[in-house]
Amino acid sequence: MRAAAKEPGVVLAWVPGDTTVAELAHAGFSPGVMSAGLGTVPATQTYLDVGQGSRVFDSLYDQPLPGREGGGKDWWPEVVERAESAPADIEPGLLRRTLREAGAQSWFAETGRLSLDRLPQEGSYDLLIAIARPTGDSDQPLPIGIEGPGFDGNLTSDSTRMDGYVLSTDVAPTILGALGIEVPSQMSGQPIRAEGSADPAAVESLVERMDVISSRRGPVIGLNVVIWLAALLLVTLLSRGRLARAGVRLTGLTVVYLPLVLLLGAALEPGETAERLLVLLCAPLLAGVSLLLLKGYRGLAVASAATVLAYALDVVAGSPLTSLSLLGPNPGLGVRFYGIGNELEALLAVLVVAGTGATLTGFARSASARAAAGVFVAVGLIAAFVFAAGRFGADVGAAIVFPVGAAVAAMSIAGHGRRTAVLTVIAAPLVVLALLALIDLLSGANAHLTRSVLDAGGLGNLADVAQRRLQLSAHSFGRPVLLAFLPVVLAIAVAGYLRRGSLRAWLEGTPAMRAGLLGALAATVIGTLANDSGALLLEIGTAYLLVFTGFAWAESGGDSEETQRQTKSYTSVTHI
Repeated sequence: MRAAAKEPGVVLAWVPGDTTVAELAHAGFSPGVMSAGLGTVPATQTYLDVGQGSRVFDSLYDQPLPGREGGGKDWWPEVVERAESAPADIEPGLLRRTLREAGAQSWFAETGRLSLDRLPQEGSYDLLIAIARPTGDSDQPLPIGIEGPGFDGNLTSDSTRMDGYVLSTDVAPTILGALGIEVPSQMSGQPIRAEGSADPAAVESLVERMDVISSRRGPVIGLNVVIWLAALLLVTLLSRGRLARAGVRLTGLTVVYLPLVLLLGAALEPGETAERLLVLLCAPLLAGVSLLLLKGYRGLAVASAATVLAYALDVVAGSPLTSLSLLGPNPGLGVRFYGIGNELEALLAVLVVAGTGATLTGFARSASARAAAGVFVAVGLIAAFVFAAGRFGADVGAAIVFPVGAAVAAMSIAGHGRRTAVLTVIAAPLVVLALLALIDLLSGANAHLTRSVLDAGGLGNLADVAQRRLQLSAHSFGRPVLLAFLPVVLAIAVAGYLRRGSLRAWLEGTPAMRAGLLGALAATVIGTLANDSGALLLEIGTAYLLVFTGFAWAESGGDSEETQRQTKSYTSVTHI
């Protein structure tokens, strides 16, 4: 029998760490899992995050979390001092203080000493929250269950918008909301709710997929890209260069189709070997079909449009596939759970802006400069709305990089003066951000832009947001996996500068493609500076810029009749 609580209220019980989602559902709880922290965190940090209702990466504190060996009296003051060093409004123990000041009744069970059959009887509480106790440094989500009025299906919250997944910072606002107590502004979490019917199997399947996203990126994406490049090199050597241009076209379109195939992988949820083969074979197959059916830049235009539209439709529909694809925001890290992440922002910026240039070059060669500029602007604004609006892509960075890229491309092809161009490029993201802020407020999107910027609580907190992003961006350049590729990016940049004359020649007679590449380059640079994963955006953006540049080289060759016809059709060329 469950022991009755003394008074009705809220019970927060930490149950044994080996408790499963299925066991919680069988006991009558609305099941789910809870992100234990940002990346790998010690158990103590999870408890602190629950109690303070907010969290930041460990790297943003100026000192590590103090240990509790011996239970010294200085431990809590050290924790408070550490929290004050973070560029965020973090107050350890905020939940307890808020409850105490409101005179609310609550009961906190001793950590890890309860089993499910010893919890209070139903009806002796307003809300019962049971969470599996963290057992050490881990990035694995913890099973969580809630009993109470309105909790019948799987758990979710506005922090994640994922069926069955919530954050450690969501617990405190849930408790306060159940007791009718106002949630302090320092708490960034959102109240937990239940939706649909309880389905523990679906929750466990979600966890399994999220658990492999990070580990599969190397073998599924990285290894396949190496295989494609090796095949390109082999074909080029064996044909003594005769098939080099055709190989570059095929490889380039394969890389453009790669994110599209990864979205399919998220829908099928195959094993690692099956997903590796799916990507290895399907992306080149799509590229080959495109090249057979479409000549010149039309193949590149269609590949770019197909990939961008697939992700646009997915985020507009509110589907979880983007988040669960291997190039999605990697929700297992505990940062972003819906919309697009920095990986997709980096490559979509190139596909949208440079892809528009390819579309104009392949399908609208006779369009005037003014019309082409208008197309760049329109496509950039639509992409910014879809991928930045809180209801859809929810990526604030997209509200900056897409308008900047589109504005640079439009100014380049329209031939406006430098002063006008600079003012337009500066104004474009500011206008788009203002419009998106208004849309998010009116629609109640309650997304990243609203919570971290519009609700920042003053210039001081807004400065904290900016500081966090800059610090995280700086840290990203020190990550070993990214640091290893930075010399390659630098070498590509130097080579591009030294061979700028050749670049001009490759783009001779294709001003729209040239404008698209310039815009995509600007979007990549601005994205690197404006995001909290600057190194990641720089490297992915550079890779896709290289794909488009390689395609331009292939199309500039004498074997391209389409390029020859395009060159003759243009009467003026705006140099880079």
